[in-house]
Amino acid sequence: MQHPRHAQLIAHTKKWITDVVVGCNFCPFALREVKRDSIRFEIAGGTRAAVLDALTAAFTRLDGDAEIETLFLLVPDGFTRFPEYLKLLDAANLRLQKGGYEGTYQLASFHPGYVFAGSRPDDPANYTNRAPYPMLQVLREESVTRAVDAYPGTEKIPERNIAFAREKGLEYMQRLWMGCRESL
Repeated sequence: MQHPRHAQLIAHTKKWITDVVVGCNFCPFALREVKRDSIRFEIAGGTRAAVLDALTAAFTRLDGDAEIETLFLLVPDGFTRFPEYLKLLDAANLRLQKGGYEGTYQLASFHPGYVFAGSRPDDPANYTNRAPYPMLQVLREESVTRAVDAYPGTEKIPERNIAFAREKGLEYMQRLWMGCRESL
């Protein structure tokens, strides 16, 4: 049986995927996986070692289950400060490389306080990578390649997302994002 808090964390994350990622079309490939129910969620402990061990377990889980397209590793306790999270992300990418998973998986990063290099914290564009909790997304490299090959203009997705967020404005993006953490 799933811990009630974990169920709530996952529910908030699913709402974020539906309302923000799919709703704003930040990832044009996400809706298909939502409909297929091929997204999995794991909760990792608050220490770097615990998160990295959970990441290794996520690689193993994906290796053993081709039905899982992507996995979100939520880190709700710890790494609330964005600079600390970036250090965790560096360590996670190193674990991916040293574990022999480079070319098999890649990581996407999301954090409640995400700020793109060179942007202001109040830039609405940051909401393209802001999630309810610090998290790492494990993507199958083969699937990413297939999607990029099949979808014209993938290199323009980040620019389009930034333009969308800025057009909608800070207040809109904040309201949408905050709605993901409201009680369901």
